[in-house]
Amino acid sequence: MENVKLAVVYYSMGGTNYQMAKWAEEAAKEAGAEVKVLQVQELAPQSVIDSNPAWKAQAEATIDVPVASSADLEWADAIIFSVPTRFGNMPSQMKQFLDLQGGLWANGKTINKVVSAMTSAQNPHGGQEATLLSLYTSMMHWGAIIATPGYTDPVLFAAGGNPYGTSVTVGQDGKMIEDVEAAVKHQAKRTVSVAEKIKKGNQ
Repeated sequence: MENVKLAVVYYSMGGTNYQMAKWAEEAAKEAGAEVKVLQVQELAPQSVIDSNPAWKAQAEATIDVPVASSADLEWADAIIFSVPTRFGNMPSQMKQFLDLQGGLWANGKTINKVVSAMTSAQNPHGGQEATLLSLYTSMMHWGAIIATPGYTDPVLFAAGGNPYGTSVTVGQDGKMIEDVEAAVKHQAKRTVSVAEKIKKGNQ
């Protein structure tokens, strides 16, 4: 059986979700997956980005990361999304990306994709669970198979114990408060494992 193809699709303003995406990439490759790390198209005006030093630095540091496309989703057997929360919902950049996939959806190309998601916020109860659930709502419409971490490994408790997906609190200094690296890596390997089972069953 050929290796699982995983797309890690993220949006990151300050670098947190980019780091989580890179951890997911590392773990998925260890699990034998072929991985693409992709960012969604930025929608904010350049003037706004330039006025925020951290945002500007992140944009410049990841300028060579490819922008996700419909072709990338069609290529993938599994997708991990990593996004910050915006008022308990996903950022508009990610929402637009999902909204543009009507063609894939209409042609049945999203059916049985294995999906999982991660998020971040500035407060422990800043909307992490709501953000993940809002993203998963779209995935239900896609006919995708949602692979949450649940409580499948003790490392999840050290990361805050979010069963919907790894979530992290980011302090005012821009640094992660919880240690979520192990949880991200477990979630990525679990996603690949579920995708392997689906892929094998379809052959």
